[in-house]
Amino acid sequence: MLMGEHAVLRGQPAIVCAISRRMKVTLVPREDEAVLLHSALGKHRTTLDELAPNDSFRFVLGAIRAVREGLPQGFELDIRSGMSHQMGLGTSAAVTVATLAALSGARGETPDPRQLLEAGVKIIRKAQGGVGSGADVAASTYGGCLRYFAESQEAVVLPTAPKLTVLYSGSKMPTPEVVAIVEENRQNQPDIFNKIEALIGDTVQRAFAAAATEDWETVGELMDIHQGLMDAMGVNNAELSELVYALREDPNILGSKISGSGLGDCVVGLGKAMRREWGVPSLAIKVDAEGARVEEKP
Repeated sequence: MLMGEHAVLRGQPAIVCAISRRMKVTLVPREDEAVLLHSALGKHRTTLDELAPNDSFRFVLGAIRAVREGLPQGFELDIRSGMSHQMGLGTSAAVTVATLAALSGARGETPDPRQLLEAGVKIIRKAQGGVGSGADVAASTYGGCLRYFAESQEAVVLPTAPKLTVLYSGSKMPTPEVVAIVEENRQNQPDIFNKIEALIGDTVQRAFAAAATEDWETVGELMDIHQGLMDAMGVNNAELSELVYALREDPNILGSKISGSGLGDCVVGLGKAMRREWGVPSLAIKVDAEGARVEEKP
């Protein structure tokens, strides 16, 4: 997430980018109804008819459940991620979209991006108790850097992607928990929060327009403003704030803010930082213009 966190759940737009760390789901058909799942999180064995729950694979199982009526036989899924699930950054959305795409390929179909997005959003929201904008699903589906509206699921991809520096704070609070904290804060000051979310929406729209003309200095200024609004929502903490300001001290960084729901996870800087050592993991990433794809192995 580049901009629009939390406000995207209230009708405002978000800007989200697909990064160059892929989730790969390899499907091997079986001759029975057994379903075998394995990843860095562990293993799970079930059947198409039962699809026994497993919290580590709840997004994968949700994807299988959504399309299992069209599956003639069981299969094995080998799931490999280009980054740790502990860092967030949309890994749940990525594995959901990748699983849906693999299942489409197994049926001899070419995945339709719109259908992947709609199905992926439903699966994510169900697995997270109704919470989730679907912005990370849109990025995983379409690739690139795009503006996204949650209600209409409209996604518009920018012609040119920004350069980014991403730092992992060392901890992550689950998104539903952060959303619940924001909602509690909102109950105390509903009018103020309505104005904050409207301002976030305005910064996103202005940033998208500036990015479309490659005016990255303006985008960076708007990211800094956005960070102040997230702080006002109550999703900042000392660790994140220290990283945000450390990025701003780098001459190559035009703006910086929390990336994601907050109270942990990552911060993002606009530009490729000169500094190499931050005291926390720095992710060597770039925006990937390609979204979900299916490859047939010989």
